[in-house]
Amino acid sequence: QVQLVGSGGGLVQAGDSLRLSCRASGDTFSPYYMGWFRQAPGKDREFVAAINLSGSYTFYTDSVKGRFTISRDNAKSTAYLQMNALKPEDTAVYYCAASTVLSDKAREYSYWGQGTQVTVSS
Repeated sequence: QVQLVGSGGGLVQAGDSLRLSCRASGDTFSPYYMGWFRQAPGKDREFVAAINLSGSYTFYTDSVKGRFTISRDNAKSTAYLQMNALKPEDTAVYYCAASTVLSDKAREYSYWGQGTQVTVSS
């Protein structure tokens, strides 16, 4: 099993940047595909971004393309989500997750971090 701890959230203004981190412990990090999801109040959890094992392939939901970048450092057992040009509609709790497949479906992810709040004011 792998345990995930997300961090880096906060309160920022529209146009600002934040970098979320997700540190893994327990099982080996490198065999897991990593994803980021978010959940706004009253809404379902939605896919944000995912990355393959080596970090050479990434994909994103349309609303964050060109603004967010997912990456990973296998030596540090950590995944990141760099968020630029933040908008009020990006406000949500952000979750990192680990899976044995590359997917945008939450049900494919077996391990989840505790969530970190991102609030973007206008």
